[in-house]
Amino acid sequence: MLDERIVKVKVTGLFACFTRPDLKVERMTYPCMTPSAARGILDSILWKPEFQWYVRRILVLNPIRFANIKRNEINSKQGKVPIIIEEHRAQRNSVVLRDVAYIIEASIYQKEKSERNNPGKYVGRKGIDGDNDGMFVRRVKRGQCWRRPYLGTREFAAEFMEPDGTEQPIAETIPIGSMLFDIYYDEKGKPEPVFFYDVAVRDGVLDCKVPENDKMMQSSHIRPPEDSEVSAFIYDFNMKEAAEVAG
Repeated sequence: MLDERIVKVKVTGLFACFTRPDLKVERMTYPCMTPSAARGILDSILWKPEFQWYVRRILVLNPIRFANIKRNEINSKQGKVPIIIEEHRAQRNSVVLRDVAYIIEASIYQKEKSERNNPGKYVGRKGIDGDNDGMFVRRVKRGQCWRRPYLGTREFAAEFMEPDGTEQPIAETIPIGSMLFDIYYDEKGKPEPVFFYDVAVRDGVLDCKVPENDKMMQSSHIRPPEDSEVSAFIYDFNMKEAAEVAG
């Protein structure tokens, strides 16, 4: 069930690279953030096994600017045997974005809704001005995150904050064609790339309310075993957050 309440977070960075999978030898970025990258940023700020983030829109705030850089990469994938970087290093060109700023608009999707895990606990209860009691909103205000969010690749760290209400998307339409939407996992955990087509940033807005998004909400949500240390840590964190809200 998709909750109607919408949270917004502004993300900025000096550089970003949302790599096109069809041009992966030398990286070439999409002209704007992908829905999967937006979901990754939201998960970095607040991840819970009880829900998934449904990205509604991505607002592009700064004009599209590209830059060419060279980066050291390696020619092989990491396996069981450690890689000696000096023997596999390769210098490749990358076409990246620079001076980026976006606003991500998203809502919570839950397969099974309950009073204990009501979406209002995370995004703000109805009737409270500004939804300022939501766990996600509080974490954005405080700059809290599970891990440092990034813009496409880990070396391009992102700053995140509340929008101040004055931001406006660019007045441009940018055709993209096809774009990787996200990675879908079936019941057995087998991954499958999901693309959406005839995509364009229209008046500075990438609309993500498409059928592919509905499919992603049915993706198997990977959860740690109930008796694992990760589950115990999440449970303790939930209890502390609930006590803070009650206090």
